[in-house]
Amino acid sequence: MGDERLYRTEAIVLRHQNLGEADRVLSLLTPTRGKVRAVAKGVRKPLSRKAGHLELFTRAQVLISRGRDLDIISQAEMIEPYLALRGDLVRVSYAAYFVELADSYVVEGDENRAIYNLLSAGLGWLCRSEDLRLTARYFEQRVLQRAGFRLELHNCVLRGERIAAEDQFISIADGGVVCPACGHDHPRARPISMSALKVLRYMQGRNYASVENLRLRGPLYAELENLLSQALTYSLERRLKSTVFIHRLRREAAAMTAPPQEEVS
Repeated sequence: MGDERLYRTEAIVLRHQNLGEADRVLSLLTPTRGKVRAVAKGVRKPLSRKAGHLELFTRAQVLISRGRDLDIISQAEMIEPYLALRGDLVRVSYAAYFVELADSYVVEGDENRAIYNLLSAGLGWLCRSEDLRLTARYFEQRVLQRAGFRLELHNCVLRGERIAAEDQFISIADGGVVCPACGHDHPRARPISMSALKVLRYMQGRNYASVENLRLRGPLYAELENLLSQALTYSLERRLKSTVFIHRLRREAAAMTAPPQEEVS
């Protein structure tokens, strides 16, 4: 595979960067070759036939020829444009977050079909989702599982004993739930509510079609987001940049919908 001068593959456009007057360097995620960087020559010209097939966050079939420094995209045919993401700032922000997550767990040149398929599905979920925060939590949990960091949610990771779906403790560093007997004095354990534990268990064992019908309370969203964010940060050993913009959008939306305060004379 590595010696082929010309190869065809599916790909999702993760990022792009302008090059010269008309070209663009694309970062692609592929199912069998991991991440690939390739040049789309002339793609920024008004009459380019490849431009519409290589938009950000689109899935396409591409024909690539190997170059000395960068590969070159010879042909491109769109498979899925994910049109609902276009023109929707919130949805496209979550798409950028999903892409950053997938990008973080895939090595250039190494096959990772599981993450590729998950990102392809995840962008589709964002197009139809009525609850983007829930969709993001499901995607995060699936990414962690695909990366080999599946949280243990049924047995105490220290004692191995089965635990009930009630208020418990969880230790990200130890990989899952911790029973109260161990958790109270464990320096790495933090409380987890019964509701959060039930939702995590449900998401871990169900497909998205089942999970998207869940309806959660506000505090539960925050607890799940904080917990999975800690798991991702621990797994990656760094924080993700795209979450900052999502949080800012959420604060601005909350400020716009908040009732005006009465003036006190």
